[in-house]
Amino acid sequence: MPIAQLISPQALDLKKDQPGLVILDCRFALEDPDYGQRSYAEGHIAGSSFADLERDLSGKVVKGVTGRHPLPEPGDLIERLQAWGINADSEVVLYDDGPGAFAARAWWLLAWLGKRNGVFILDGGLKAWHAAGLPLSLDAPSITRGSFTGKPDDSLLLSAERLQKRLAKPELTLLDARALPRFKGEVEPIDPVAGHIPGAQCAAFTDNLGSDGRFLPADQLKQRFAAKLGVRSPNDLVAYCGSGVTACHNLFALCLAGYPLGALYAGSWSEWINDPSRAIATGE
Repeated sequence: MPIAQLISPQALDLKKDQPGLVILDCRFALEDPDYGQRSYAEGHIAGSSFADLERDLSGKVVKGVTGRHPLPEPGDLIERLQAWGINADSEVVLYDDGPGAFAARAWWLLAWLGKRNGVFILDGGLKAWHAAGLPLSLDAPSITRGSFTGKPDDSLLLSAERLQKRLAKPELTLLDARALPRFKGEVEPIDPVAGHIPGAQCAAFTDNLGSDGRFLPADQLKQRFAAKLGVRSPNDLVAYCGSGVTACHNLFALCLAGYPLGALYAGSWSEWINDPSRAIATGE
């Protein structure tokens, strides 16, 4: 079974009452941290629980040390997954408003802990759900506590120190998921320093999507990333972004295209710039 899987709104509607199915609402807005919880309370896909990026899918921020969304402690995350009713064999559907960035973060965290089967992202998210004319619910989900246990796979992670040592190696493919103006250092609306990690290529996560907000077909995603990889092996690919969230969208799209799951520099740009000795590049 492929590690990256999509589900359509129609298919989810048919199976949303399936025993053992866990649906997580991952809506979030950087400019309004309470947006997701508020939106969930105003209506959500029936049976879904709310997974907050900062409270559930991230760890504690240490100013000047971590990035903006450090990884959660594995034990804390496993506790949350169990509270949402997840077992080792559960099917899990993840959604956000549409682009899939926050859903992809949840997908990556599950993969990191070893759950790599039966995890789906709702293609087009809640926007597609609405377009299909499907209803929302105000009811709280009925949950039986799950028994999922997992172990972090350190091979999926790269620290700033290890990345710094690899920057000069020609086999490295380093993909930055932020939009091109931020990558080039022309604008920086979030972090105090603009630019990108030297040697990186801009691979804006939004380019994984078509005009309808759904993921591009696998063959188109394959062409997109093949151009970034060139002759280099996908096994040496590392993804990053502003804080380790939208990079997961690229990793999901790579898997949709048939590539292996690449490594994540989870601290990403917001961690990289904490150390003034780390090199910074601007332009393309």
